[in-house]
Amino acid sequence: MKQVIVGLQSGDEGKGKIVDYLAKDADLVVRFSGGANAGHTIVTDDKTYKLHLIPSGIIYPHTDVVLGTGMVIDVDDLQTELDILTEQGIDWKGRIFISDRAHMIYNHYKTLDIERDSKRNNPIGTTGRGIGIAYEYKAGRIGKRVSESVIIQLIDGITIVNLPYFMEQYKDKSILFEGAQGALLDLDVGTYPFVSSGSAISAGASSGGGIGVTDIDRTFGVFKAYQSKVGNGPFPTKFTDEELAQYIRDTGREYGVTTGRPRDVGYLDLVALKYSVLVNGIDSLVLTHLDVLDTMDTIKVCDGYEIDGKRVSEFPSNIEDLEKVKPLYSKLKGWNTITTDITHRTGLPNNALKYIEFIEQYVGVDIDIISVGYNREETMSMLKIWN
Repeated sequence: MKQVIVGLQSGDEGKGKIVDYLAKDADLVVRFSGGANAGHTIVTDDKTYKLHLIPSGIIYPHTDVVLGTGMVIDVDDLQTELDILTEQGIDWKGRIFISDRAHMIYNHYKTLDIERDSKRNNPIGTTGRGIGIAYEYKAGRIGKRVSESVIIQLIDGITIVNLPYFMEQYKDKSILFEGAQGALLDLDVGTYPFVSSGSAISAGASSGGGIGVTDIDRTFGVFKAYQSKVGNGPFPTKFTDEELAQYIRDTGREYGVTTGRPRDVGYLDLVALKYSVLVNGIDSLVLTHLDVLDTMDTIKVCDGYEIDGKRVSEFPSNIEDLEKVKPLYSKLKGWNTITTDITHRTGLPNNALKYIEFIEQYVGVDIDIISVGYNREETMSMLKIWN
């Protein structure tokens, strides 16, 4: 069975934890896009793992992982991450495979990345990792691929593979495809030009993961119970109450894994969420950070936009329209109950269930996995993951 996990917001939805949760019974985890600008955090009882390039499944000793064709790889960042995993007791050697068609990042890309962004009329807020330059060179047919890099091939314990043929060997196995960033940062369907340079939607699992589109059995879409964003660009539901924003930021640990930057936060945007569901073909929703809202008396949810005095239900493609959005809210009662110890959806407080059902009704897809904390165990699933 082949399943895809993608983010439905602007990244930082908690994909790393969910990949880790689902990878328990996976044979292979494939990261199909992005670079070291993506940070995934995994928390177990006694350890915290922060991954940037290597797929989250590496934590399980029985799971192999792949850095896919759609990725851009900085060999120094990769080596640093491998060293940290070794220090944390993870035996990764022989379990990491890299597509020979993935592209390389070199140090001068990073300098150029920062210089380019500083000269833009509307800076996008790059992480300065050279990601955009690598994808630009790739599109310009002047990039360098893993197959041309001697240094990455010298790293002991990893294997360079011709990905489609490698994937054929796993055709009857349980495979998880891990995305980076979120749909609103996708180059084609995101809030252009305030987007990343690669594919952040489920379609990228095919092109970047070495399989055909008809091979995908299920697509999970991960989103938080509220909204967050780093970098520049429009954010219609951003909190105007800084005290509330700081509370959510601190409670939800809304600081970048890669950069440490504080994230902007706001109310859940259902207009944007439904759009992301549509462009990804989502089969099952995954709700994270529900526990962050545990102490709120009232929770607002954006379920409509007003632009130039007219109500709209579609997510705008034009950035100027998105910047003019006046969010329209519905108010729901909070539940004032700690949810981190709850192990099944039926055990959630009634008002939390109403919040969940409100989301499901609006977007038209069931929420099948709910995360109520940072640990693996603080997760509840309403379906059989690997059929």
